[in-house]
Formats: sequence, structure tokens, C-alpha cells
Amino acid sequence: MITANSPQNPRCTADLGAQYITCTPHYAEKHREFYEELLAHGVLVPLTSPIEGMMVKEGDCNFVAPQGISSIIKHYLKESGAEVFFKQRVTQINLRNNVWEVSKETGSPEQFDLVILTMPAPQILELQGDIVNLITECQRQQLASVSYSSRYALGLFYEVGMKIDVPWAGRYITSNPCVRFISIDNQKRSIESSEFGPSLVIHTTVPFGVTHMEHREEDVQQIISQQLETILPGLPQPVATKCQKWRYSQVINSAANCPGQMTLHLNPSLVCGGDGFTHSNFDGCVASALSVLEALKNHI
Repeated sequence: MITANSPQNPRCTADLGAQYITCTPHYAEKHREFYEELLAHGVLVPLTSPIEGMMVKEGDCNFVAPQGISSIIKHYLKESGAEVFFKQRVTQINLRNNVWEVSKETGSPEQFDLVILTMPAPQILELQGDIVNLITECQRQQLASVSYSSRYALGLFYEVGMKIDVPWAGRYITSNPCVRFISIDNQKRSIESSEFGPSLVIHTTVPFGVTHMEHREEDVQQIISQQLETILPGLPQPVATKCQKWRYSQVINSAANCPGQMTLHLNPSLVCGGDGFTHSNFDGCVASALSVLEALKNHI
């Protein structure tokens, strides 16, 4: 759920991950309070722009985030009152005097009463320290069985006044070895402005992403741009670009026999959650969060 800003004009944004949220009748009921809250705050609005090639199932509702898909995360962080620290890569988790000591790439270790891990499963297995011995062999196999698709997303930001004259706001591509989806991001969110230009998002196919995952970003961006030219010829040069590598894009196989979370230690609590234990969409994230809460509430 990443929304990138143009360095030329921060009001020109592009969703480089999730494009819109599809709510099935099942989750419309089960997660009603979440949808009602986000709609009431204007974080989500119904998707009204045409998405060519979208699979439409009876009863499904689609929503977009007018302020970008990352505004969903920002809303919940604001509501929580949590203090957030970025670029703190965890390397070790150790148990010290019945509290968790968490080590990072830089800075001193810090201590916590409980730890929740929501990174992709392969990154959980890369952690060092006491956590290595806390994960049972069965849990290790479950974590190792989680698999993900890989892809690139490219955001292109254009000058004010530039028009992309197509009858759709998003389009699924089925005949290109590189490009899978294109979104005219401002049109997708039904936003027109004389103060910032349009933005375009290109998602690659998974086979292309897997093949080029270790290639230089500049080379990948050039290939994507060349393929885009065959689909939308004659586009002007963007004023800025942002290439996003999704090594862990969407979950293909989630952890088997896990009810949305995996408890590695009870007291103090060390719990794993995220889409690796459910499925890769908004409702999968909510379902996992509720499972984590259920696992924790008896130990807080």
C-alpha cells in the first residue's frame, strides 16, 4: 500500500502497490465496521472510473482511496496514537530477563514487552538470535511454505495540463510479456486538477518480475518504458519517475493451518501476522490483525 509523490509536485501521486480495494459480500458483512469507518472519513470512496478487463463478480464492491492507497495505513496509525519509526531494519530478537531485546542494523538494541512481526515470511526466517530456536520445526516448515509473486511497478509523473486521451482509468493487459496493468492514477480516483499533472502506473507481469528481479533498476525501467510505448504510443517524457521493486508482491501460498497468525512465544508474546497467514488484500490484512489481537489479548 505505497503511494509515491512526484518530487516536482508532491500533490501529484501514484499508487505503486494496491490499486483499488474489492470487497466481497462475505467481507462486506464480516468487516462492516472497518468499511463504514473508512467511508465515513472519506478515506475510501466507491470506484466509479472504468477499469478495462477487470474481473467483476456479482455482489462485489470496489473502492479507491482519493488521497492514495497509503492513506488507509496513515488513518489507522493516526487513530492508534502509535509513535512510528521508519528505516529500522530488525536483525536479531533475543529474550533477556523476560523481555524482548530487538537489535537493528544501526543503533543500540531496544527492549519491548511484546513483539508482532508482519514482514514477509522469508524475512522472519532470516532473523537471528533466540528467535531461531523459538520457531519449532513445524512452524519453520509452515513459514518456508509461504510463497509470493514478484513484480515491478513504475510510476510516471507528468506536467500540468498534459492529457492522456484513453476511455479508461485502468486497463489489464493480456498480450504483453512485460506489462500486466496500467492505471492513469488521477483518473482512477476521479481527480482532475489544474494544479498538478496526471500520473501513470505500470505493473509488470509476474514472469517478467521474477526474471528481472536481480537486474539493474535502470535497465528494468527502460524495458518497461519501451513496452509502454507499444501500448500507449506517443506519450511525452515524464517530469519524474519512481520504480518500485516488489520482491514479495502477493501471497501465492499462505502458511498452512494458521488462523491468521502464528504464536512463537506466549509470555512475553512474540506473534507473527500479515498476509502470509491469510491472503493478499485489505480483508486478508484485517482478518490477520483481528487474529493477532485475539492471540494477544489474554496476555496483555
